Amino acid sequence: MKALEYRKSIPRYALLKLLGSRFPSLYTSALAPVALRDLPEPKLPNEHWVRIRPRLAGICGSDLATVCAKGSPYLAPVTSMPFVLGHELVGHVTEVGDAVEDISVGDRVVLHPALGCKVRGIEPLCDACADGRDPLCRNVTRGDIAAGIQTGYCRDTGGAFSSSLVAHQSQVYQVPSGVSDGAAVLIEPFSCALHGALRVSLAETDTVLVIGCGTIGLLTIAALRATGCKARIVAAAMFDHQKEHALRLGADELVDTHGPLESRYAQWARALDAEVLRAELGKPTVIGGANVVFDCVAASSTIDNSIRFTKAAGTLVLVGMPGIPRGVDWTPLWYKELTVCAAYAYGPERLADGKRETFDLAIELIQGLDTILAPLTGSSYRLEDYPAAIAAALDHGRSKAVKTIFAIDT
Repeated sequence: MKALEYRKSIPRYALLKLLGSRFPSLYTSALAPVALRDLPEPKLPNEHWVRIRPRLAGICGSDLATVCAKGSPYLAPVTSMPFVLGHELVGHVTEVGDAVEDISVGDRVVLHPALGCKVRGIEPLCDACADGRDPLCRNVTRGDIAAGIQTGYCRDTGGAFSSSLVAHQSQVYQVPSGVSDGAAVLIEPFSCALHGALRVSLAETDTVLVIGCGTIGLLTIAALRATGCKARIVAAAMFDHQKEHALRLGADELVDTHGPLESRYAQWARALDAEVLRAELGKPTVIGGANVVFDCVAASSTIDNSIRFTKAAGTLVLVGMPGIPRGVDWTPLWYKELTVCAAYAYGPERLADGKRETFDLAIELIQGLDTILAPLTGSSYRLEDYPAAIAAALDHGRSKAVKTIFAIDT
């Protein structure tokens, strides 16, 4: 089968780390750690697994961080190489293990990619998995398959950037017939955004700041509105097409993420009822701000801005995948007694009417959001055209893409 495989090389990693930002073509050159290869299909580890043929597969920010050597080395010990990238998909089941129940060949499905205890055949379940928090499993290096926190980072499962991968029956979710492929491929990242949105309780009188209007930022806005949030939402976006999507999905006001610092801080202050005070050295001190800030980028600069523009006693939610923050002044965190929480992957979600698994809730909600979410998927690419796909995903300003996808079997 054709598959986009990642093979790590320390010299190549170091070269991309040093020169990649200046020469982006290196990310898909012969020196890159990722390449399209002919590989054997992964085997079903046991009778509780199924085989899936992807139809559409989305390129996640974590995929880009891996390809471009921009992620933290913290997660390296909980992956196994070489691996086939990709964990956002909608596809069809093509093979079913003998012990699998309620899944049939031909079913259209999406994937819950976490590789927890149930997937690994480990009993008793660890504390996280017993609570339904499979992404936080402590056994991600043990069990029936090789190390890996998710499908797409494990050598035994395959990944979505291929014509075949395998999944444990507990990872597979049926797609309702009324949901288009274009919306279904967003169910996994929408679940991530939904998990972040539900980390906080918001009053109608609150103000929310969403920093970053890429896929996760825009889906966070959609998730807030879909779960009944009536708070005022201010969205910080870089490009015009992102601003248009943000307003369409429910943002009330827009601010810029780029431009001269002084004018940008003044704009944010007006939108967030904040006061900007000139400091003797460095960036300004900010008094006031948003009750809740969702940082959907989690770069050093956005974390620093997030802390400054979160109101005293407010909450900062880190939804984006962070690298290694440098140059962040943590003083406002202490001075304003902020709460900082992270949102990684999925639930369970504790709602007013009981506890729900994030994917179940996401699939329920997305049935009413199909027409407004489907436009977030831009042009599709064949696997053979992966250099162009990666370039489009990296340069949103030029491509005007929000979610870049591979069309594998359509």
